[in-house]
Amino acid sequence: MNRVHPKKLLHSKWTAVTPVNREKHFLITEIEFDEDQAVIHCRIEAVLSKRGWDIDWRELKDSQRWRLGWR
Repeated sequence: MNRVHPKKLLHSKWTAVTPVNREKHFLITEIEFDEDQAVIHCRIEAVLSKRGWDIDWRELKDSQRWRLGWR
């Protein structure tokens, strides 16, 4: 399980364990917090294609799908 802290999520780098469409390296480009400092929006972007989508930030804790950093 990856250790992820929501406050340090912005601009963090991630590697997909199973790349799709040659997209392996990703960057968190947007984070929004509510009044209670809970994450309400997280956007991840592929470095190669610049394609981005919204993601539930808790999915990044799954070490079977994501690795912290670029490898």
